[in-house]
Amino acid sequence: MIGIGITLLGAVIGGVTAARRKGNRKDIAQYAAVYALIFTLVYLVVSIIGLRVLL
Repeated sequence: MIGIGITLLGAVIGGVTAARRKGNRKDIAQYAAVYALIFTLVYLVVSIIGLRVLL
């Protein structure tokens, strides 16, 4: 559940970033997708490291 929230947060931040830079709809969609992927991968790495430390 946290992973979905992190992904959505990344998409929102990416969309807002592109909109502030005066991007068109394609730019906003691309930024949202890339930020969502980056946030998801960072969450995945942090969760794996956290589990390895705890177990």
